[in-house]
Amino acid sequence: MTFQKWMALIVIVLIGVSIMGILPSDSDRKEHKATSLKLGLDIQGGLHMNLVVDRDKMQGKSEQEISDAADRAMEILRNRIDALGVSEPVLEREGIDGIVIQLPGLTDVKHARDIILSTAQLEFRFVSTLHPSDYMDKDGKIDVKKLPADITYFPGKDNQQYLCEKVLLTGEALVDAHVETDSLGRSEIAFTLNSEGGKEFGIITGENLHRQLAIILDDRVYSAPEIQSRIPGGHGVITGSFSDTEAADLALVLKAGALPAPLKVVGQFQVGPSLGADSVKKGTLAAVYGLILVLIFMGIYYRVSGVIANVGLLVNMVYLVGALAYLKATITLPGIAGIILTLGLSVDSNVLIFERIREELKLGKTVRSAIQAGYNRALVAIIDTHVTTLISAAVLFQFGTGPIKGFAVTLSLGVALSLFTAVVITKMIFDARKEYQGLSI
Repeated sequence: MTFQKWMALIVIVLIGVSIMGILPSDSDRKEHKATSLKLGLDIQGGLHMNLVVDRDKMQGKSEQEISDAADRAMEILRNRIDALGVSEPVLEREGIDGIVIQLPGLTDVKHARDIILSTAQLEFRFVSTLHPSDYMDKDGKIDVKKLPADITYFPGKDNQQYLCEKVLLTGEALVDAHVETDSLGRSEIAFTLNSEGGKEFGIITGENLHRQLAIILDDRVYSAPEIQSRIPGGHGVITGSFSDTEAADLALVLKAGALPAPLKVVGQFQVGPSLGADSVKKGTLAAVYGLILVLIFMGIYYRVSGVIANVGLLVNMVYLVGALAYLKATITLPGIAGIILTLGLSVDSNVLIFERIREELKLGKTVRSAIQAGYNRALVAIIDTHVTTLISAAVLFQFGTGPIKGFAVTLSLGVALSLFTAVVITKMIFDARKEYQGLSI
């Protein structure tokens, strides 16, 4: 086979592979997806949050300790979000103490926010024998300044008030938590401690029969049962008139683990699916109109040669979308803008080539030699423009976040593929003709 035939075969195979990448897989068909492309938050709707470690609660900690706390917090958040069942969530570190969360397709924002921001600090303390009424002010509230140094006040459910002693055990010893129902059908949270925690829990309950043991989560007493007997094995339950949803959420955050430091929301926005769909519609229309206008202009201005350039442009689009599908890149609105920009870059290369060919024909060269000289002499300028664009895209990818990175990825792929389609594929089509009596350009 000649070189041209080999190149034609490669191009055909690449087109087939790209189309197969765009078409939905078996799993995508089960989820009724039209293609295998992933859609970003700004397209299908969802929640975006920017979180930072609350430095006010970590005074005296070094920058490294704060960074380590953010790393640990991100892993815990990942476990919590996975349990929420959000499809393809995005969690990224930002700076020393920041975390970026994107939850595409999310509808119940309040529920997700409560799960994400819950610190899940679990503590076991004995309820003090002191009476809360002895430490109330004239408004009926506990005056914490009057409390002894070893006593801490905690609110409970139904406006109950508890004075508790020192911490006996924390959630660090917890290895499992799940929802169960008691004999009356009420939801409760069954928990299991590790071997060391279970041993300590057995000692605590065995030596303090008939004392109230407060189970405290995030500075709130959920239950304070009286110890009736020794509890071996580190197994217990948390009761507290939970709804099914509350019990499931508490079990989720307990099992995922406590955050090493409180987090603050410094930025949040929600995109509704209808707004995203409207944006996609407008972006798609812009791309289609732009493509049609470019095709018409090239066909009118460069005639048959313009049609050849249009073939290269369409192949470039197929390659680009197929590459995005295979790389599992997320399509965002800036990404769609990158695709539209690629249309102009791809045609720009052919414009340089065609104008160079026209100049060579005016010099009296044959059509074949004019085509060869046009491609050879325009190649340097084409490579220069593509390389400078790739450098800009690389900077955007390195220092940008979220949608900016999506734009950089789409632009980089489009630039690389446009160089191939504008130079190789169109040249191959010109070379497919054996003899030229003239050239429509």
